[in-house]
Amino acid sequence: MQEIDLETLVEALAKKEGTGRHITAVAGPPGAGKSHIADRLAERLNQHEPGSAAVFPMDGYHFDDSILIERGWRPRKGAPHTFDVGGFAAMLDRLRANQEDEVAVPVFDRAIEISRNAARFISRDVRHVIVEGNYLLLDEPPWSDLQFDSTVFLDVPMGELERRLLSRWTDLEGESLRVKMEENDLPNVRLVIEKSRAADFILRNV
Repeated sequence: MQEIDLETLVEALAKKEGTGRHITAVAGPPGAGKSHIADRLAERLNQHEPGSAAVFPMDGYHFDDSILIERGWRPRKGAPHTFDVGGFAAMLDRLRANQEDEVAVPVFDRAIEISRNAARFISRDVRHVIVEGNYLLLDEPPWSDLQFDSTVFLDVPMGELERRLLSRWTDLEGESLRVKMEENDLPNVRLVIEKSRAADFILRNV
């Protein structure tokens, strides 16, 4: 495990040799800034080598709300059991094989709380796939079966995570806000912090 800054991480990944595809996991608790860091990482890699990097978000594999409601899981949306891990793993395998001109991946639309299928293309020319998500390093099956070439964990203080999560739920107040934070978001945060396996690289307080 190595503490690193973003620019040093970019340089380390850019130096990866070979023509094969390199899959990097960017993991961390809710509110850690995974999407932002993954986008920045891909942007900087593309400055080194245009068209070489693309982002693949785990959140595209949220189960639909209709399934969550049917199973009584809607209040826990975002917990590990509310994702299609098998579908996500199969897409990782497909991306690693890199046998197609381009692969369409799903993307979660936070504005409408729905995963949009085939919302982003990753072409064969992409050498660096930056995967981002809460549970990529969770040391519990089936998550622990996921394989990556490089792994990064975002380490952010709990107080800052709480502040960021509260800023997501400005439409909630009172008991609704308490339930969202105390019975869903913060338990997910603690799970990721306490149960994730060690990463190759640590980015602190991003």
